[in-house]
Amino acid sequence: MKPRFLIAGILIAIFFAGADCPAEISNRVVAMVNNDVITLYELNNRIKELTGKASEEIKSEDEETFIELRRQVLESMINEKIAQEKIQELGLQISQADVDSYFENIKKSKNWTQEDLLSELKNDGLSYETYRRQIKDSMEQEKLINYEVKSKAVILEGQILKYYKEHPEEYKEKEKVHVAGIVLLVQDKENKDELGELRKKGEEILARLKSGEDFGAMAKEYSQGPGAEEGGELGVYDPAELDTELKKVIDGLSDGDVSGIIARDTGIQIIKLIRREGGDIKPFEEVRNDIYETIYNEELNKRYTTWLKDLRDKSFTKINF
Repeated sequence: MKPRFLIAGILIAIFFAGADCPAEISNRVVAMVNNDVITLYELNNRIKELTGKASEEIKSEDEETFIELRRQVLESMINEKIAQEKIQELGLQISQADVDSYFENIKKSKNWTQEDLLSELKNDGLSYETYRRQIKDSMEQEKLINYEVKSKAVILEGQILKYYKEHPEEYKEKEKVHVAGIVLLVQDKENKDELGELRKKGEEILARLKSGEDFGAMAKEYSQGPGAEEGGELGVYDPAELDTELKKVIDGLSDGDVSGIIARDTGIQIIKLIRREGGDIKPFEEVRNDIYETIYNEELNKRYTTWLKDLRDKSFTKINF
């Protein structure tokens, strides 16, 4: 397995969110960030790290897509520079020993040797040194977010309960329907009178069912469809899996109810809803932690956006494209 999961944390950098051509000077400055700069060379390298493709290749495939990608990556790099200044200001740097520990934990969890790790990185087109830098940056940025944003996101129990009451549809148990059927098939599609005859026979069967005769016994006697030998047993289904007409019929039935005659091109059906399962709202305690995570992430994103905008507003940035 390629170690792409290892660099999931690096995507934090994306949260901290000039066409390249032979005539351009690769080390020219494309952005100024306070007292630091970003060069075209750095930008192109980052694009290649993220996509596995050179800027020229991406541009040749779709110039409009490339320009938008370049803009997003440059914005991300600007935000990283600003964040790095904040990291240094707050003394939140990650040591090389911390990075070593991270790598050792990964190797232990995957039962990898150092050679295995290097091989996986090579398959991903990454050097060990580049990857160490990515991990260090990612760990520092996560530490910064924890310090500046996560520690200030407080979720109250009342918020969780309010969300539960206002979003009941999100916490419904999946509904299942257990159904049986009696099917009478058209034998001669050219015979226009046969469907009428089947309907008449179906009405007789319905009358007997209403008088109390057993559905399973009637299915064994008359049904020509699946499950006839098992008393018309059709199985348990998610209503969404059923065709629209059948779902509409079953939606109108209660447990134990039998439908009217359902006309099909191939014949007629009579459906019995044996039992409806699920569809209830899960108890609050069962979903409380899921709701907490939902609200917490929303609050985190809101606070992060505000925090990052404030940080950008206080910084000097200039893009030279």
